[in-house]
Amino acid sequence: MRRLLILSGKGGTGKTTVASTFIALSGVQAWADCDVDAPNLHLVSGSFTTSEQRDYHDLPKAVIDPLRCTACNRCHEVCRFDAITVGATYTVDPIACEGCTFCLHVCPEGAITMEESKAGDLFLHTRGDQTFSTATLLMGSGTTGKLVTAVKDQLKGSGAPLAILDGSPGIGCPVIASLTGATLALMVAEPSMSGLADLKRVIASARVLQVPTAVVVNKADVNREKCEAIEAYCLREEIPFLGTIPYDGSVVELLNRGENLSRSESPAAVAIKTIWERTNALLETL
Repeated sequence: MRRLLILSGKGGTGKTTVASTFIALSGVQAWADCDVDAPNLHLVSGSFTTSEQRDYHDLPKAVIDPLRCTACNRCHEVCRFDAITVGATYTVDPIACEGCTFCLHVCPEGAITMEESKAGDLFLHTRGDQTFSTATLLMGSGTTGKLVTAVKDQLKGSGAPLAILDGSPGIGCPVIASLTGATLALMVAEPSMSGLADLKRVIASARVLQVPTAVVVNKADVNREKCEAIEAYCLREEIPFLGTIPYDGSVVELLNRGENLSRSESPAAVAIKTIWERTNALLETL
């Protein structure tokens, strides 16, 4: 399966809008929302015939058996995450616990065990021959990257030749998990100092992972100078620059109604359609 990944380097650049429009324009049979902290691609994906949900489990967490605990305080002394509360009984805060097992090894009474811990929910939606994978990370869970990988893995059984992935925002572990195995990463940048800085950092990660990249700028007319700086950066680094998207107030109105830009002829929609044609042509060369 070839994977087209849409990334942003930071939140709020219009990444999901571009991804959802690409999905509709391409008629692709498989897509995923890798933003497991705050997924929203489902808002413009329509209804599905079937939906499956399953638990995603994090690293095991420590649990103290109060009947075997003698309150020797060894576990509390060694816990560097302050996850163990001392009171009438010793208890473990599952959100603070990192599953390091240090307490397990120092407990002289064998009162501590490591138990499976739910970290999120995985969803797999189907509609005819279409498959949509997404997930929601539970509050306090820290294995975002692993859950992103699980989201992508759910598409393997779809049999689709191409999948479009709405990647995680930012520049951290979830983005690296999103990048892994991608055929092409399309960066949706905004014309700002932080937009350019984060763009450079994600492209650096993509190069380490040997993932080809391309760039577009959304709301390009808001800051022409920064847009030109991004385009100049792409020229110097020999990164394909596939176009710009103008600021378009009608986009918010369309999205608030749950409508896809593929059915619109607004300035932003027309620009994204052109960018899809260029992106598809670039994909054909990889």
